[in-house]
Amino acid sequence: MSEETPAAEPAQTPPNAPDVPPDRLAIDPASEWFDADKLRRGIGIRFKGVVRTNVEEYSISGGWVRVQAGKTMDRKGRPLTLKLNGPVEAWYEDLGEDAPVA
Repeated sequence: MSEETPAAEPAQTPPNAPDVPPDRLAIDPASEWFDADKLRRGIGIRFKGVVRTNVEEYSISGGWVRVQAGKTMDRKGRPLTLKLNGPVEAWYEDLGEDAPVA
């Protein structure tokens, strides 16, 4: 008799896990951190205690956000950004007022 080893199952999110945004996300489609499905849901960002609507990219673990530097563009036509350091919180806006915060 030979024993069969069970096939490894793909990792799944536990059903009771909070629905929180990823640790890092960008709105630029050329970025490796871009995810259209997550952006469609709408993501709220609180940076240093203030809700920001002009965030181009964020990293919760890194503690920074990138925001557009006025209307200035680089030579390829992309907006210039500034990296600001501080505490970052993110949540899905489609979950309403009591959304879990990452």
